[in-house]
Amino acid sequence: MALENDTVAIGVLFSASGPYAAIGREGLAGTMLAIDEINATSQHDFVLEAHVRDPQGVTENYARLAADIVASSGAKHIVGCTTSWSRKDVIPLLEKRNTVLWYPCPYEGFEAHEQVIYLGACPNQHVLPLLDFVLPRFGADGYLVGSNYIWGWETSRIARDVMEAAGGRVAGERYVPLGDVDIDRIIEEIRTKRPAFILNTLIGPSSYAFLAAYHALGKTDPAFDASARPVLSCNFAEPELAQLGEAAAGQYAVSPYFQSLETTENRQFLEAVARHAPETGPVSAFFAQAYAAVHLLAAGMAATGTDDTGAVLGALAGRSVTAPFGPVEIDPTTNHAVLTPRIARATASGFEIVADRGVAIRPDPYLAYAASRSAQPVSHLRVVK
Repeated sequence: MALENDTVAIGVLFSASGPYAAIGREGLAGTMLAIDEINATSQHDFVLEAHVRDPQGVTENYARLAADIVASSGAKHIVGCTTSWSRKDVIPLLEKRNTVLWYPCPYEGFEAHEQVIYLGACPNQHVLPLLDFVLPRFGADGYLVGSNYIWGWETSRIARDVMEAAGGRVAGERYVPLGDVDIDRIIEEIRTKRPAFILNTLIGPSSYAFLAAYHALGKTDPAFDASARPVLSCNFAEPELAQLGEAAAGQYAVSPYFQSLETTENRQFLEAVARHAPETGPVSAFFAQAYAAVHLLAAGMAATGTDDTGAVLGALAGRSVTAPFGPVEIDPTTNHAVLTPRIARATASGFEIVADRGVAIRPDPYLAYAASRSAQPVSHLRVVK
C-alpha cells in the first residue's frame, strides 16, 4: 500500500519472558527505540505502529503469534525471533502470507530465505574469526558444550572442522536441554580432559549455570582459570554479563557490536538510548541489531513509498544505513548483513575489545568461500593494544 500520511503496522515478536528473556528483552528494546525515533521525526511520510507479542520462550508459540499479528494488523514485516527453532517455525507463515522476518540474532548459518533478513552474524562472521584468534594463543584442543538444538549442533560442527584442520581434537562434546542447569557432570569431564578452551553455545540459565560452575572450578584449580583455559561464546551479551559479573570474567566473545565500541556512531547511539530509554541497562548486539533492522526497514519503505515486501527488499540493494556498529547493508544474494567481527574479553564490568578486523566481512552463510577447513586463518584481526 502507499504510505503517504499513513500508519504502518510492524510486528514485534520477542520473548521478554521465559528461559532466554534477557536476550529477548534486548531485541524488544532495540526495536521499540528505533520505532520511537522514526515516529518522532518528520523525515518520513508514515508512522510505525508496533504490534507486540511475547512467545515466552516457548517455540510452539512463535508461529501462532506471528499468524495472529498478520491476521489482526495486516503487518507485512515482523522484527523478532531469537532462537533458530523459532525462526524456522515462522518461515512457513512468512511464505504463506508474503511477510518478511527481520531477524537480529547471530545464528549457525546454512540458511538463506527470500523472506528473512538476517541482521545478526553468520559463521564466517562469528565462530571462524573467534577461533582464528583463540587457537594460536591457547591451542587447538577444544571442548564443545551447547543447548540441544540447531544453534549448538551446527556451531559445534563448524568448530570441530576448524580444530581438526588445525591439528587439534575435540576433547568432549555435550548438549543439554534448553533451560537445564544440571551441568556438574560436564564440569567434571572438562576437569578430567583438560581441553585448551571451551566453546559455549548454551543459552539462558544453562549458560549462566555453566559459567558460574566453571568459574568455581578455576578458583579451586588455577589450571582452569579463564586466563589459562578460556570459555568462548558467539552469543553472550552485556546484560547477561551484568548478571554474572566476576563469574563470567575472562571469557572471550565475538560480535559486530559491544557497548564499549569507541566510535562516533556508537557514542551517538548510546546518547540516544540514554535520552529515550534512560531505564535501559547495558546495551548489546541483540539491541543494536534489532535497532538497525527497523531503520533499514524504514529506509526501504521511504525509498519506495510502500511497505510491499518485494519493493522494500529491492530498494535495499546497495543501500546502507548508519548503525551503532558502523554502516550496515544487506547482501542481496543471501539477505544477510555485511558485518565487522570484533573479539572482546569479558571483565567484571563489561567487555573489553581485544581484536578488531577493521573492515566488514561479506556474509558467507554456507561457508562456500571461507577457508573453514584449513588450518590457515580466514580473517586477519588487528589486535588492540
